[in-house]
Amino acid sequence: MDRQDVNLSDGALHVRAAKHRKQREVALHPTTTEAMRDYARLRDRHRPQPETRAFFVSHRGRGLSYVAFSQNFTRLIRAVGLEGQGPRARPRPHDLRHTFAVRTLLNWYRDGAEVERELPLLSTYLGHVQATSTYWYLQAAPELLQLIGQRLDCLSGGES
Repeated sequence: MDRQDVNLSDGALHVRAAKHRKQREVALHPTTTEAMRDYARLRDRHRPQPETRAFFVSHRGRGLSYVAFSQNFTRLIRAVGLEGQGPRARPRPHDLRHTFAVRTLLNWYRDGAEVERELPLLSTYLGHVQATSTYWYLQAAPELLQLIGQRLDCLSGGES
């Protein structure tokens, strides 16, 4: 992600090279925009002459590699005591995407939203080509399945 891909004035992120070479604009939450703005000020103070167009840089002023990001993410997870059991460090960066998707769906169900109408929005955020690729998240959490079951129960008049 290059600096030109981040619009901190509008709170938007331009994703250029996503899955299937799709491009999209993603709105950032105001708290995310503010955190990124704080980071950019700090980065520019320490690296006023950038060696790279990358938005996120290493302590040496170079763009972050995926390997460096993953290693630092794992270190941070351990430092705050979130590491789970098993051979892999948890949570993993991809787990954040899963959590976002499931929590968005849970909130929509709890709020009584028409999830079927909202699903294309979530698909866009996740970069899915088709909404059917997003349906997987509908079965990804027991709490979500319970809410779906309750809604279906109400639609059928409570008869099982």
